Amino acid sequence: MSDLPPGNPTEHLLTSPFTCSYSSLFERTQHTQTVWVVFHGIGYLSRYFLRHFSHLDPVRNYVVAPQAPSLYYLNDSYTHVGASWLTREQTRRNMENLLGFLDRLWEAENLKAAPRLVLFGYSQGVSVLTRWVANSRIACDRMVLYAGKLPDELGPESFDHLGPGATVEMRYGNSDPYLERWDRHKQEQHAREVFGERLHWSYYQGGHELLQELILE
Repeated sequence: MSDLPPGNPTEHLLTSPFTCSYSSLFERTQHTQTVWVVFHGIGYLSRYFLRHFSHLDPVRNYVVAPQAPSLYYLNDSYTHVGASWLTREQTRRNMENLLGFLDRLWEAENLKAAPRLVLFGYSQGVSVLTRWVANSRIACDRMVLYAGKLPDELGPESFDHLGPGATVEMRYGNSDPYLERWDRHKQEQHAREVFGERLHWSYYQGGHELLQELILE
């Protein structure tokens, strides 16, 4: 056995094809009025997240849910699987991978031609959604950021490509423990600096939970 101290680990990078899935709900037809792209929170799978949108009118709505790529077991019984978008480890690099996937989704679903496009992010999905909109200069009619944190690095210039009629809604439970952890007042101030007059900030009665009646609004 050598008496020499072990060397420092060296990180290497490899590029390989990146494949990820997404799920959809209802059918997109000539009668579709609104196309949704919805980003789930940590612990979800996209096909189960779509259940929160099943009460929408199936004729007027078409919903697409990209799947977070990092899968893991949710409990020690190894029966239920969830997913995560990003962690603090290699956030920028992993987001670059996600941007490529989401840009392909934009093209595959021809989202540019949507009659009305709503982007919806819940919890951890908010950070991915907003970074995608900012970095890929995605245009939409309405962006709903639900119970999630707006990334600190985003500023007003990140969303200056949005049209004058585009609206941004940020909704939080009035007893959401995460909002207190993020500093409620600091989070709202940052959002108002970023989105300006297009921002609509509101609270609902509850905690860190997704309420279908708010989606229906």
